[in-house]
Amino acid sequence: MSGVEFDRDSKKSLMEEIFHRIGQQIIKGKLPPGTRIRDVTIAAEMEVSRTPVREALQRFERLGLVRTRPSRHTEVTAVTQETVVETLEFVGHQAGLAARMAIPKLMPEDRAHAAHLIEQMDAALDSGLRTSQTRWAVFSYLSERSGNASHAALMNEFGVVMLRNLRGWVVPSADRDHMRLLHPDFLDATLQGDGDEAERLTRAMFYV
Repeated sequence: MSGVEFDRDSKKSLMEEIFHRIGQQIIKGKLPPGTRIRDVTIAAEMEVSRTPVREALQRFERLGLVRTRPSRHTEVTAVTQETVVETLEFVGHQAGLAARMAIPKLMPEDRAHAAHLIEQMDAALDSGLRTSQTRWAVFSYLSERSGNASHAALMNEFGVVMLRNLRGWVVPSADRDHMRLLHPDFLDATLQGDGDEAERLTRAMFYV
């Protein structure tokens, strides 16, 4: 029985590794929209069977990052304005929940680290990719400390989607002064353990 469990864990770990490696290529634009992905090619490059590669691609398809065409080839999807708006809305609500659940529970050292991440987020406001990366650093950290395993798993799964879909997004220049007012208030709410206010401010950051 233990041997079976080990095999299952090994297969899951391999699929996770493949998922991570392909995901990083999509996030960084090394696999841009329209790129065809062949499971046989990836399997050969990684020296693995096609099964875990197919499982990883099916996972990406569920997340909307790739689609399988009728001709049975798989390609990376495009990022449209609608995609960006939907991603901001989804992340805004989920990040707000992470803040609400985690901030009242943070230990002093966790609160100090969260404050440091928020300061980095504020400093990255003028950079598109850095804005997404530093925002994700804040809210994935809070999700991990939310005390809610289901929410943490959801946020972890969606990380690659957010970082890909918002890779080219920047806070409009007309909104940056407003964001610079929200960030210190969010920092204060974090330090004071005010989850409700932190949730409200988080949603405002994502326009929801």
